[in-house]
Amino acid sequence: MDGTEEESLDDLPPSAKLVFKVLEYNGPLTQKGIVEESMLSARTVRYALERLEGIGIVDEDVYFADARQNLYQLTDLAPKKAQAKADGGKEKACCAE
Repeated sequence: MDGTEEESLDDLPPSAKLVFKVLEYNGPLTQKGIVEESMLSARTVRYALERLEGIGIVDEDVYFADARQNLYQLTDLAPKKAQAKADGGKEKACCAE
């Protein structure tokens, strides 16, 4: 399943990649916070979070300040997966020359 997860990160729509970057730069946020930071619609953010959760990059927790909302954050492995994929692409390009 690890190979599938790495391929899925590349295959995500641009909105999901943007949500990933927003969470990477800002840390844990509510859906409303992600909407404000990304300037995407709430529906698009919901879809992006669903896709990111599906491949195990984003975790959903209870937001204790307001239990009606959820707090979204990257999993511990998410930055490593993204970096490994980026490094892997560079090594392939280097070796191909």
